[in-house]
Amino acid sequence: MKIISAEFIISAVSAQQYPGGTLPEIAFVGRSNVGKSSLINSLLNRKKLVKTSATPGKTQMINFFDVNHEFICADLPGYGFAKVPQAVQKKWQALVEQYLIHRENLRVVVLIVDIRRKPTDLDLHMQEWLEQYEVDYILVATKADKLSQAEQSKQLKQIRQAFLKDKDQELVAYSSKNQRGRKELWRLLQQRMAD
Repeated sequence: MKIISAEFIISAVSAQQYPGGTLPEIAFVGRSNVGKSSLINSLLNRKKLVKTSATPGKTQMINFFDVNHEFICADLPGYGFAKVPQAVQKKWQALVEQYLIHRENLRVVVLIVDIRRKPTDLDLHMQEWLEQYEVDYILVATKADKLSQAEQSKQLKQIRQAFLKDKDQELVAYSSKNQRGRKELWRLLQQRMAD
């Protein structure tokens, strides 16, 4: 996919603020500090379109980005960061659930996990939740460059076992640093947007 333009549209805290129109949307979801912003920047070939932060829980709204005036990327708040007050976590959860269930433009969710970590209950709950509401998703393991080839294979096997078991579904190993997995992820995303 050739990225000609990628522009921030809006940070939304309610459905009333979502962008209008019928452009297909790709949503990105994952635990806080999983490398979501870096993945989006890498995918869109931009260095600082999506603000990255070392502080978990930085994204507190749904951030929408127009890409090539052809589709929209939605960066959802990270889940599972304990230092955020309970009330704020509940608000985020309601915002994310409302978007994922009711957004008609949504074509696919990119569910992001950290290749270095064991899958958490929160990650598995998110997957169960997406499947329960029949929301299509692609599983992506970020930070692949942080592990050796042997460690990557071991971790990917563990992630596949935890999430996909016997499902014939994609698992993309991704590195924002060296672009590993970028072509594969774009291929899958374009398939979903064409459906």
